[in-house]
Amino acid sequence: MLIDDITIHVISGKGGDGLVAFNKTKLSLGPTGGSGGNGGNIFFEGVTDLSALNRLRYKKVFNAEGGKKGRPQLNDGTTGKELIIQVPVGTIVHNLNTGTAHEIVTSRERYLIARGGRGGKGNFHFRGPQNTSPKQFEQGRLGEEFDIRLELKLIADVGIIGLPNSGKSSLLNALTKAQSKVADYPFTTLEPHLGVYYGVILTDIPGLIEGASTGKGLGIKFLRHIERTKILFHLVSGDSSDIAKDYQTIRNELGSYSEALLAKEEFVFLTKSDILSPDEIKAKLLELQKLNPNAMAISIHEPLSLNQVAYLLNNIQQEK
Repeated sequence: MLIDDITIHVISGKGGDGLVAFNKTKLSLGPTGGSGGNGGNIFFEGVTDLSALNRLRYKKVFNAEGGKKGRPQLNDGTTGKELIIQVPVGTIVHNLNTGTAHEIVTSRERYLIARGGRGGKGNFHFRGPQNTSPKQFEQGRLGEEFDIRLELKLIADVGIIGLPNSGKSSLLNALTKAQSKVADYPFTTLEPHLGVYYGVILTDIPGLIEGASTGKGLGIKFLRHIERTKILFHLVSGDSSDIAKDYQTIRNELGSYSEALLAKEEFVFLTKSDILSPDEIKAKLLELQKLNPNAMAISIHEPLSLNQVAYLLNNIQQEK
């Protein structure tokens, strides 16, 4: 199961307290209490692992280490260890307390979300002509504390869409060897899968049915991922009894979710053409081409037909 939306609580480290101490060496009397170390910061770091948010599923509060207390002989306490929380590339970090948001767009990118508290001053810092033996010190300050929503939106060049069993996973596997689960029943794919074709990133978007944009099926969970794709490959099953209705069902759901999705460049594929007669292919393809001129018939069992898809992907790769 892919976790793509989760809320956690982060608390950076508290600063260490300053120390009250004095030099015990004769002729060198005076304050020597060091300052406390700063608390540890909390960072989010981008990784290519799409399932990284799954590791946050059962732990809701994340604490960085606190700074250590100041030490004698002007030695400051050590800084608390920073905490690095890994999230998939494409994650939007929403700070629910400040109302700000930041997107992690590259692997190993780090984003500081909570700064550790400053360490308190030791009594050495309070010395003066009128205060030669100060007993003052500062307590370390608390670290920052926030409620954070992590929202993953996949970043891909091509999003493969269509009704269940239209052949999305099969096409992704044929092109990229992504090895998505394939079977002849609804919602075979329960989470998005990524594949790479010579540098072009493709993802199949599961669970789109009529009413997906209002919460039916699985689609509402995954519609957000289509927003991040540049081009859509819209698959319509060749064994459908109503080609136009299947095509328009998906288009309606895209438009209901976001009008911007309808403006994306779209190529339409009549899949499973190997089970159709030449006359059936011609008739159904003509029907699709009335809705979208960029329509073609393909079958994963006919390598020559997949060359059409490869040609498109090669052009996309050259334009990147």
